[in-house]
Amino acid sequence: MVALHTLIAILVVVVLIIPLKVDPVISLVLGSLYLGIASGVGLAGTVEAITTGFGDIMVEVGLLIGFGVLIGAQLHASGAFSRLVQVLVRAVGTHRMPYSMAALLSVVMPSIYVDVQVVLAAPVARSAAPKIGKHGLPLMAAALATGIFSGYVFVIPGLSAISIAGLMKIPLGNWLIFGLVLGLLTALLTTLVMRLVLRTNYWNPATDEGTAPATELEEARAREAHAAADSRDTTASSGHIPSSGSGDSGGSSGTGGTTQTAGTARSGASVAAERETPLAVLFLPIIVPLVLIAFGAFANLFEFTNPVIEFLGDANIALFIGLLGAYVISRVTNGTDNTNNALQSGFHTTGEILLITGVGGSLGAVIGESGLDQVLAGMFTADESMPTILIIVLAWFVAALLHLAIGSVSVAAIAAAGIIAPVMGAVDVSPIAMGLAIASGAMFALQVNSNFFWMFNSLLGLTTKGTLKTLTMATSISSVISLPMVVVLALLLPV
Repeated sequence: MVALHTLIAILVVVVLIIPLKVDPVISLVLGSLYLGIASGVGLAGTVEAITTGFGDIMVEVGLLIGFGVLIGAQLHASGAFSRLVQVLVRAVGTHRMPYSMAALLSVVMPSIYVDVQVVLAAPVARSAAPKIGKHGLPLMAAALATGIFSGYVFVIPGLSAISIAGLMKIPLGNWLIFGLVLGLLTALLTTLVMRLVLRTNYWNPATDEGTAPATELEEARAREAHAAADSRDTTASSGHIPSSGSGDSGGSSGTGGTTQTAGTARSGASVAAERETPLAVLFLPIIVPLVLIAFGAFANLFEFTNPVIEFLGDANIALFIGLLGAYVISRVTNGTDNTNNALQSGFHTTGEILLITGVGGSLGAVIGESGLDQVLAGMFTADESMPTILIIVLAWFVAALLHLAIGSVSVAAIAAAGIIAPVMGAVDVSPIAMGLAIASGAMFALQVNSNFFWMFNSLLGLTTKGTLKTLTMATSISSVISLPMVVVLALLLPV
């Protein structure tokens, strides 16, 4: 009966979120309440499980998520992502751009929330697509899809990666080592497979491609171009010849002209400051925390750690150092007002993410109190000689099924980790391998019940059919491709 009530609870959540369009937070709480009461946990026990589950996941990942999102907001404001993409185009050429984009998104960008990544990367994908060939748009779309979600589920500080590691009590330093390699390989192999698939008659531009609206980035560039043109017209009409230096006016050719030119000069100085800041400096807020976490993990592995290394290698401290760096860099490149605006946007996004993450942890806690862990333990240990491969595939299947039902990669990952974590002591498999199997499964077949699906559809200029052929297909391939690699790790890693 516990399994039946759990199934009903998940179906309740799915029906509320998809057909009835109820907010996921409300849906998850209602599902948790039903499961706790129906499975015999009791009224008081259900409330306690919901609150303690929320608190436990916040203890593990609350600060990490908050710091990671705020770092991403500052990087967005500094223009670091756009500049890096431009450098890649010049360095590798357009034909290698899909692989470069997939690698960039999977390894460097997980600190930026997925919605922001696709908003920033979509215009670049569309502009590079015609130069790649007749299948440039679907190939770039697939590269974006696999890059974003391979990083999201495998690479620290991706939200799903942090959540799974926290729920399953896996040290982030250990996860970082394996997740970084797995995320990169998955993204590159998926892009290669999609290139091969697109050589067939798989893609039909007439039915798969639509019209993409101008994005905020494109509109901003258009406004900058118009402002620059207006500035040149104003300067020419006033007879002022600007110097070749900073672009300062220094002129006094009338009140109106001076105001216009000064404003333009300040804007130009801001852009110049952004461009003069070395790209490596802009990305230090991501690079430094990853280095600190990785160094702490290696120090612990090779037993040369000490309190200072442990302190700096702690993921919370490392990401806070990154946040401080991002804040200082943004203040220098963007000024105080833009930096504060970026922080406010980050705080808004952080609140939403933390709430749904915490409530996802509540559902996992209620599932644990319901006794489903014993049922699942029975599934995983029904045969004491059950091969490791089958155990990994079961974990992958649970996460994939939850994602297909719920439509959220992070919620599916959190729910699956909450379900499987209590049975880890009963299985003879490395926790890291089990966590990576959940991450792999949670990525499977992102489709129409996801808000991201429709954002991707609009920004890339695809039809619904075209989005299914790119986003859904790419995440499915990524999920399936990564599973054998996780199985190999499970066979090699000690328990």
